[in-house]
Order: sequence, then C-alpha cells, then structure tokens
Amino acid sequence: MLVVMHPNATAAEIGAVIARVQERGATPHTLYSNGRTLIVVVGATSHLLIEEFERLPGVERVTPIAQPYKLASRESHPEDTVIRLDPHPGLPEVAIGAQDVVIMAGPCSVESRSQLLETAHAVKEAGAVILRGGAFKPRTSPYSFQGLGLKGLEILAEARETYGLYIVTEVMTPDMVPMVAEYADILQIGARNMQNYGLLHAVGQVQRPVLLKRGMMSTVQELLMAAEYILTGGNYRVMLCERGIRTFEKLTRNTFDLNAVPLLKLLSHLPVIADPSHATGRWDIVLPMSRAAVAAGADGLLIEVHPRPEEALSDGAQSLRPELFFQLVQEVRRVADAIGRSLLLPTG
Repeated sequence: MLVVMHPNATAAEIGAVIARVQERGATPHTLYSNGRTLIVVVGATSHLLIEEFERLPGVERVTPIAQPYKLASRESHPEDTVIRLDPHPGLPEVAIGAQDVVIMAGPCSVESRSQLLETAHAVKEAGAVILRGGAFKPRTSPYSFQGLGLKGLEILAEARETYGLYIVTEVMTPDMVPMVAEYADILQIGARNMQNYGLLHAVGQVQRPVLLKRGMMSTVQELLMAAEYILTGGNYRVMLCERGIRTFEKLTRNTFDLNAVPLLKLLSHLPVIADPSHATGRWDIVLPMSRAAVAAGADGLLIEVHPRPEEALSDGAQSLRPELFFQLVQEVRRVADAIGRSLLLPTG
C-alpha cells in the first residue's frame, strides 16, 4: 500500500508512520514526489491496516497498490524518476529520464586499449555522453571471446578520464559487483542475467545506477518484477532496457518490441533505454529503429559502434561505423526536437 503524507507533515509524524509500518512486520520505502513524502509499504495489504494508517497524524491518504511491482509502479511514484550520474571532475552533469535524450555508445567488447580509445574519441565527437563496452562478456559459446576482465575495466576508466565520457559496463556475478562498481558509472545487467536474483540483490546493495536489460524471452511484467528486486534493496536508480525478444522471425537477431517503450513509460516511473543494436542484430536497420525508439518515448539509446566492424571480436554485424553513428545522432536529434524533447550532447 501507499501512504501519502501531507505536504506539511513533520519529521516526527513521518517517523511515527515508518515505525508503525515496522511494528506491523512490513517494510517501508520512503520516496518523494510533488513536495510530499510517500511511504511505500511492502507486505501489508489488509484493509484494516489501511484504515489504521489513515488515522495517523500527518497522513493525507492511504491507497492500495494494485500492481505486484510496488516500487517500480507509477502508482507508487507518479512523477518520472530522473537518474543523475555520480559526478566526476571535468565531466558534465548527466540526468537520465529528464527532458534530454541520452546516447550511450561504444563497442560490444573492450578488445584492446587502442580499439577502445579510438572508439571513445569517435563516439564523443559524434554526440555520445556515455561510453559502453564489455569487460566481461557472457557468450553463447565457451570458445568465443570472453572479454579482457579487469584490464578491460582499467581501459574503460582511462577512456573516461581522457575523453570525459561516463562508463556503462556489464556485471555478471554477485561477487563481481564491488570490483565493477569501482570503475563503472552504470552497472549493466545483461539479458541473460535479468532473473539472476543473487545478482539483482547484489546491485540493489550498492549506490550505482543500474541498467537492467529485458530477457530475450521475458515479459514486460517480468522485467518490472526483476527491477523490483533491485529497488527493494534500497537502490532506486534503475533504468529499464528494451533490447528485443526472441520470436519466430529469423531475418533479425531478435524482434524489437517497440511497444514495450511506451508501455513501460505508462506502467512505471523508471527511465527506459532502447537498444536497437541487440534488438535487430543488423547495422543497416539500427538507424531507423533508433529514430522510432525516440519517437516512442525512449529516454536514451544504447548503440554499438566499432571503427572496423568486420574485425570485431563480438557483434560486428550490428555495429555501426563512426560515420554512420554520426548520422544517427543527427537524425535522432531531429526526432527529439520534433516531439518536444532535446538531445543531451557532450561539452568540451
């Protein structure tokens, strides 16, 4: 249930409600929206409890939350969540889920220092503000390139300092979380790990933004329930990523479930990122699907870029060359302008 406090509720009144929630064996999560304190109560659904909390001083109203994803639901948080990345000296402020559409771009894998720095320079020049790149790569085949590991994280950190780009990279296991969080500005949970509950719990315990990718055979509700695991851990900086689902279609790698973008915006307050690279698996349709995603309401794009896709150690078929990525940014910028938004561009 959701306890909405009066705008002028005192700290003592808010504290008393939280204490009563805990006395009843439930868990309180305190949020803020429209100048009010909101207390999401997980584990208390009795109408008798609702009536009890309505009588407490400072309480404006109490309502049940119909959706099973209590904290991710727009019922619990009517306003859009805006995720601000932790600042770094010399890097611009980046807010995801606000007016500006944010572009994250880079190679699927960190293959070498020269490859990553070359790509980082190219995507920064074209208009990206966040650099993507996998240091640890979950691959279908155990014989495929698995990433550079810690060395890859160090190269990503060097690229951040050199080019002023924030970093998003994947974390694969719970024990990796502290190490990856030392280097990354955003922790990515890949599609294969969307329901790795130990990993979801682990990223819920650290104060780093999380990019949660939808599983290739997962429903929208399952994605939101996975986000709920992170939110219940106390980490409220979660982004949802639509990256395509598996269907009978064979001409694309996956089927880009574009209707998931406005649907997630309707059901949840969390920012939504679209990944047309993984969704399509084809470089030649990434650009039009990027335009469509922004038109549908995506708060950001995750794009794979490689200076020489034919030499890429992973996902070369869906990677854009830098010149085509530049064209993508220009076209996406016009779409954002047309729907009353703007594109966040790098400074300096």
